[in-house]
Amino acid sequence: MCGIVGLVSFTTDLAQRPELGAAMRGALALRGPDAVGEWSSPRARFVPRRLAVVDLEGGHQPAVATDAEGRETVVLGYTGEVFNFVELREELRRRGHEFRDRSDTEVVLRAYQEWGAGCAERLRGMFAFAVWDVRREELLLVRDRFGIYPLYYAETPDGLAFGSEPKALFTTGLIAPVVDGAGLLEALSFTPTPGAAVFRGMREVVPGELVRYGRGGLHRARYWQFTPARHTDDLPTTERRVRALLEDIVDRQVAADVPISSMLSGGLDSSAVCALARQVVGGPLRTFSMEFAYHLDHFRPDEVHDSADAPYVARMAAHLGSEHRELLVDQAQLTDPEAQAEVVRAMDRPAAGLDMYVSLYRLSQEVRRHSTVTLTGDGSDELFGGYVWFHDPFYVRAETFPWLGASHRMEFLSGLLDRRLYAALDFPGHERARYREALAEVPLTGEEGPAERRMRELTYLNMTRYLRVVLDRKDRLGMAASVEGRVPFCDHELAEYVYNVPWAMKVADGREKSLLRAAVRDLLPTAVLERKKSPYPTVQDPAYRVALREQLRAIRAEKDAPVNELLDAGRVEAALEDPTFGLRAGVTRMSVEAAIQLHHWLSSGVTVAL
Repeated sequence: MCGIVGLVSFTTDLAQRPELGAAMRGALALRGPDAVGEWSSPRARFVPRRLAVVDLEGGHQPAVATDAEGRETVVLGYTGEVFNFVELREELRRRGHEFRDRSDTEVVLRAYQEWGAGCAERLRGMFAFAVWDVRREELLLVRDRFGIYPLYYAETPDGLAFGSEPKALFTTGLIAPVVDGAGLLEALSFTPTPGAAVFRGMREVVPGELVRYGRGGLHRARYWQFTPARHTDDLPTTERRVRALLEDIVDRQVAADVPISSMLSGGLDSSAVCALARQVVGGPLRTFSMEFAYHLDHFRPDEVHDSADAPYVARMAAHLGSEHRELLVDQAQLTDPEAQAEVVRAMDRPAAGLDMYVSLYRLSQEVRRHSTVTLTGDGSDELFGGYVWFHDPFYVRAETFPWLGASHRMEFLSGLLDRRLYAALDFPGHERARYREALAEVPLTGEEGPAERRMRELTYLNMTRYLRVVLDRKDRLGMAASVEGRVPFCDHELAEYVYNVPWAMKVADGREKSLLRAAVRDLLPTAVLERKKSPYPTVQDPAYRVALREQLRAIRAEKDAPVNELLDAGRVEAALEDPTFGLRAGVTRMSVEAAIQLHHWLSSGVTVAL
């Protein structure tokens, strides 16, 4: 895991601007604490940072290729891991390429030399990188198929700025942290738009996309997307195929030259990853979990959380014989303003579910004390159909993004927003428009019946929208602690296969994720295998809601707090004084958390320009 930031200019001599490099070097220090490099020419400047994971002595960046006369021809700023780099290196050697080290970075460099932009299609892994072709004076930006690694860009008056995070682009001095109405909609709607960034003039490279920039301007093209196909395997063959794919994926992803670990929640997904990893490593596996301290004695089942994680984590850790560490997080740690501000800084925006984000940030810090790389079960629920909205007919029929369902009327994040501003930005209209756009993209064979078509739509919406939120969270909060997160369920070969499996096979035993459960049934204890899906926990401690209310009260009392100009005074009053904490006025806890995050965001120098 690394971070990159760079500039291209066709009028300014960037080689004569050393102050730019000095500013850019500090932007992504946590993404790359082990090394920082720099390369510049009149037309381009690259500043990559490195978190060393594979080939600790090699893999230096930026990676530079030269011709027979020693002239520089290609410059690469690379972030990520390519898990088929060994096979690619052997193929490139047969094609005449020589290698100086054993890193995947150099494999990507040589792959570009051999296949140009077509190299992206040959990479299996998680990555985002920038290539400067010196001879063509052209920049190429590439992002992996699911957006596991972030990559942003923005056109400047005379070129292009790019980087792993928005904050990196700001260090160039050419991009300002300004959020307009469209950005505010994107930040507070929970309807992710592929390619959209919350800051004015900035975009994200869409997963599976190439972006070229040269003297002829900017051009975008897809190199990958889901392809619909008729599934011809029977159920037993499908189960065996999923198991074989998972074994191959995890075998590849445990490779590292630094300590590796795995997250363990006691659910099917993370437990399966841990069990498969344990088979590969041979010895004890490091595992980590998080539990809210209040839940140890006071957990109550609710609509989506049928059971607490801790008992299942303990059972699975004992089954694995893992070196397990459980992090307990209490209310005071969740409402610590410094931790909240760090989360907002890491995300470069407010997020849905502040308790989740702060606890994951603290868990990442704990992991970093013992490990540099961790595996997670992210992506399984989206691919195999684990969430409640895949199974409850109300959510399935809802004409909106399924994760919003009935709750969208409660305005997850925008409940405290000024009502005139809410109406002017037209949040409901924005949601409807994004939903229609997403449905229009869904790849179909044309042979699906109505029920199968709907389940294909829900899978696509989850894999291209909801998963973006999950992966952004995993990446940003891990990198805030210099931890690389790997996601075996987001391997594109697995996703391509499972995407085309009929829904009836995915729920063959009448339960969520039947196909995955059958594929790993021999690896897990019965209690874990049969556990009902329980999402990441939401803290139930009443003191947390009280503490949030007091934070909101303090923000309201700050006369100069910029966020107060965006908030509705009546709704804030309801959240502070109403016995239901504002629920009767349509204000959810997430709305209060969002207001607190907006306060941290605007206090950090972000400006809202409507």
